[in-house]
Amino acid sequence: MRVVETVADFRRACGAARRPLGLVPTMGGLHAGHLALVKRSKAECATTAATIFVNPAQFGPKEDFNTYPRNLWTDLDMFESEGVDLVFTPPVEEVYPTAFDTWVNVGKVSSRLEGEARPGHFRGVATVVTKLLAIARPDRAYFGQKDAQQCLVIKQLNDDLALGAVVVIVPTVREPDGLALSSRNVNLRPDERRAAPVLYRALCLAQKMQREGTNDAEAICRAMREEVGKERLAQVDYVSISDAATLEDLERVDRPALALLAVRIGKTRLIDNIAL
Repeated sequence: MRVVETVADFRRACGAARRPLGLVPTMGGLHAGHLALVKRSKAECATTAATIFVNPAQFGPKEDFNTYPRNLWTDLDMFESEGVDLVFTPPVEEVYPTAFDTWVNVGKVSSRLEGEARPGHFRGVATVVTKLLAIARPDRAYFGQKDAQQCLVIKQLNDDLALGAVVVIVPTVREPDGLALSSRNVNLRPDERRAAPVLYRALCLAQKMQREGTNDAEAICRAMREEVGKERLAQVDYVSISDAATLEDLERVDRPALALLAVRIGKTRLIDNIAL
């Protein structure tokens, strides 16, 4: 496995790689969800490249940039054990040099839910992903369904800017109790970890209600909030029933939809979603 730290070296390595080339962008703090992306890329591509970069541009001033899990050597060992061929681990100044002054703003699909709760977040995500796709020019790029809105934002920018990658969305990987794997899960205290599966229980309730004939989106959202409210350590940030393609609010579940929620468990903010 080759590890590079500069844009120039990463571009050269990707340009010389056997095709098809798969790209797995990450912020490190690796877990089985990230490795599922690698496994998918390995199954579909001749070369798999990954990135480890905690992107400061997608964190707000009161968010957890400084405490985001970082363990580069452990992450590199995990990537190597999975057969990753190339890893890009740039310092911040390599991605955002002193004169950097160009930002990517994706439209409607980034404006609500996470976009509303975390102003500027998707500008940071869209900018760094655009830059990585432009440098690597992968044939396929892999992202996890847990970050459903992020996936739609990335699909939009990839199409609109003609970056040429096939954006592959890999199903969410969960713990046995349903908690979606996330790098932030390590920040949960034992009692918070026991409380965290309430997100998945609320999502499963939404899916059960819809399958049993309840298509009123507000009724489903209300039931989800009530389910989360049973857990004293949980505080709802938002609950939504949204169109699966546009994330517009739905009054009725009469088309492919997503139930999405963000919940704070102690100081840790978790997001999750499920298809309806």
